[in-house]
Amino acid sequence: MMGGCLVLFISAWAFVRLWSIPAAISMCVIAMVIPPVAAIVANRKGPEDRWWDDPPPDPRQRTDKENPTGDPESDEWWDELDGKRRRR
Repeated sequence: MMGGCLVLFISAWAFVRLWSIPAAISMCVIAMVIPPVAAIVANRKGPEDRWWDDPPPDPRQRTDKENPTGDPESDEWWDELDGKRRRR
């Protein structure tokens, strides 16, 4: 897909512009639209993707005020990086 976009863009301004400026501009617009459309199509859910049946998160990894990530060692490390002092 990216190769097609490059071919459209380069050919539009290398030699198509000599023949027709509107054609070159339309080729660039098409080249501009291809990447977002490709990302949307690639990331869509299919009919066999049953995302609503995903299991719920593990209750042991519950977040609370004392341990926001559920891992006290990780929380201390992040607090140290953020310059915060943890109350004990």
